[in-house]
Amino acid sequence: MTNHITDFLQTRRSTLIKLLGNQTLPADDIQTILACGVRVPDHGVLGPWKIMVIQNEARAYLGKTILRDEFAKNNPEATQEGLQFEEDRFMRAGAIFAVLATPKDHPKIPIWEMELSAGAVAMNIVTAAQSLGYGAQWVSEWYSYNDRMIEALGGRIGVDKIAGFIYVGEKLQAPKERRRPESENVIGFYTPPVA
Repeated sequence: MTNHITDFLQTRRSTLIKLLGNQTLPADDIQTILACGVRVPDHGVLGPWKIMVIQNEARAYLGKTILRDEFAKNNPEATQEGLQFEEDRFMRAGAIFAVLATPKDHPKIPIWEMELSAGAVAMNIVTAAQSLGYGAQWVSEWYSYNDRMIEALGGRIGVDKIAGFIYVGEKLQAPKERRRPESENVIGFYTPPVA
């Protein structure tokens, strides 16, 4: 039986950021991606995550005020070329979706489950964007672990974590297939021990 969803998932491939266009995404597409993003398993309906969309002039602002400055502070040997690359990171895609894991206090639900839910949000954003025909890549990079970036995106330093940044834009070229793990190395079927 053919199923276009499973066919899509079996051939899904991220597009490298360097192969994305940086044209503005239509608002309707952004809303569709966000609506899909939040349709994830969420034990207790806690919503233990936050999505921040970085687009338009916000990309350049964060590049100047955080990406460049923080990289320079932590890499005093950085060249001007290297600093410019950091400043321009968010300019490489039409929109960047930052996903933060924002755990809640709960007597029964462990933080680990909340962090897994945030990861599911990130993957849903990737999948939704790709299903609309965009290229998308989920990355973390050094700025996912930067306190100023966490705070700028509305996170609580020492509590919230950035699950990643999903860069979304027009595909400038189709992504190439990459090596995948061998099934026998990562998949098994449990059988009870023989008594």
